[in-house]
Amino acid sequence: MNVLLVRPRPDPRSINLQRFMICEPLELEVVAGHLQRLGHAVDLVDLILERRPLAWFLRRKRYDVVGFTGYINHVQVIRQLARTVRAEQPDARVVVGGVHAEVVPSDFDDPAIDHVLWANGAATLGEIASGLGSDEASALPGVWGHGKPRPAAKHPSGMLPDRAITARYRDRYNYIYHDHCATLKTSFGCPFTCRFCFCTQVCDYAERDLEEVMDELAAIPEPNVFIVDDDFLSRPSRVRAFCRALDERGITRKFIAFGRADFIVRHPEEVRLLAAHGFEAFFVGLESFRAGELDDYDKRTSVEQNVAAVRVLEAAGVQCYSGLITGPDWNRHDFDELIGFLNTFEHPMVNIQPITPMPGTPLYDDELPNLTLPREQAERWDMAHLAFAPSALSPRAYYWHLLRTYWSTSASAPQRRHLRERYGTRVYRRVRRGAVGITWQYLKLIIAPGSPAAPHTPVEPAPARRLSIIPASAGMPARSGDEA
Repeated sequence: MNVLLVRPRPDPRSINLQRFMICEPLELEVVAGHLQRLGHAVDLVDLILERRPLAWFLRRKRYDVVGFTGYINHVQVIRQLARTVRAEQPDARVVVGGVHAEVVPSDFDDPAIDHVLWANGAATLGEIASGLGSDEASALPGVWGHGKPRPAAKHPSGMLPDRAITARYRDRYNYIYHDHCATLKTSFGCPFTCRFCFCTQVCDYAERDLEEVMDELAAIPEPNVFIVDDDFLSRPSRVRAFCRALDERGITRKFIAFGRADFIVRHPEEVRLLAAHGFEAFFVGLESFRAGELDDYDKRTSVEQNVAAVRVLEAAGVQCYSGLITGPDWNRHDFDELIGFLNTFEHPMVNIQPITPMPGTPLYDDELPNLTLPREQAERWDMAHLAFAPSALSPRAYYWHLLRTYWSTSASAPQRRHLRERYGTRVYRRVRRGAVGITWQYLKLIIAPGSPAAPHTPVEPAPARRLSIIPASAGMPARSGDEA
């Protein structure tokens, strides 16, 4: 069969980091590799980078199956693209997969969409492409349907991505300051259970075989590799084995990965080992600089650990990209304190997000009565628009303080000089253009909140309250072998 895989461009009203961070569509490359091994002809279109619309590609070639992937802010975009497929190629089977389809498949319940893949997407799409009729395909366990039980997710070995299928795009894939950057998964899911985190809802935690990981890594042509595990720092023994395998294979790359502050503090030797093996940066979810908020988020870390983790990374020459959450009850003083906290670090690179209970998480279910961002406005569920009505500030003032925090920390004059010196003028200018674009989006929310690019009409501020992320009885199970 002829199969077209499509990564959509986000709605222009979404505020997202793709203005200066475009990772390769690894999930579609894995699907492409699997389908090709089954004998199908596969094309992949990355609409984030394409100037031509989807209809242009549909008019050049007939397809039996067209598959889409995306996040929550792609929901309406994908629905519209599915209608484009219907108009151009009525006989093509339209399929949607990806993490949002797996957790909230009903969002893609649309007459223009034939099947929503909510488990084992690559394998399920392979079965659909084998020639199953519509009813037969709908009966597959991995295809969502009203009232169907969700099957367990499987993590089969041997499904390696076809990176050649994105050859015409690869020189434009990057991760913030790291140009020519590939992506790699060494594990699936997350061993933690933070109630605000969407990642914990996708699948259970499972590690890939390191030999298979090294086979894939050795074939990656890019000098930079973004390891997209939800938590790469799962166990010290796993970290040491990864570095040992790099040495045995003679593989040298520069890496970026996600990791937790508590691991970094407890295992500085492993951090230094990773730095010696090319790890240039870690994205660490600090989440807050206040003990009470960390307790609410069930992070099982302390402010002292967060600070110490950044210091360990700095001492090892590894950049820390921090993730911080702002609460709906924050006022100007809270933002001032956050700025002061971040500027105690040498190079505060930070991603700040208003707390956003994502559909499909326990937090969303708990906070649904308090949310003011309509679910129908999927493009604004980007963890940048406000999901709650702020209780201490107007929405316009809240957005202003978010913007002010960025330009007082990561984008301050001293940090801009540092970034230009460390990464070079060309990379610096690319990221700066993206930052200016996001700044302009926020300014439109501040200056003209009723414009098409702004959020829904603001509601009256909610009574001041502290957002309770978890019930007092909730707990996080310890990870087995954490000290192994």
